[in-house]
Amino acid sequence: MTDEGRNAKLYNRVIGWADMPETELRKGVRRRVYSTDEVMVAHHTLDVGMDLNPHSHDDFDQLVYISEGRCNYYVEGVPHEMTAGTFLLVPAGAEHYIEPLEEPCVNIDIFVPPRADFAKSLTYLDDLS
Repeated sequence: MTDEGRNAKLYNRVIGWADMPETELRKGVRRRVYSTDEVMVAHHTLDVGMDLNPHSHDDFDQLVYISEGRCNYYVEGVPHEMTAGTFLLVPAGAEHYIEPLEEPCVNIDIFVPPRADFAKSLTYLDDLS
């Protein structure tokens, strides 16, 4: 085990989603983030009618897990109906976005390596003793 980085503060510590600050990203989208130096998990609570955000990222695949609700998850314009308990792997470089069909819709994204652009969501880790 390492004594450097975020991992040292997270070993043997139980943290729930409710313990993490929630950030409103845009209309209908709220995010919480947990991350070690090796893996990042992003929890998104999504409202039906949210602002859609087609995008891509070239540096990593994105593993999507729907823990609650129902949605269409679009990859390169093709809709994939997802329900609670389903996974979808989005390849690097593919345009993708989610459209919630039923609330509550909770989308868990897993990133390896962690996304640098989500780092600002992790400032709460600095306050852990």
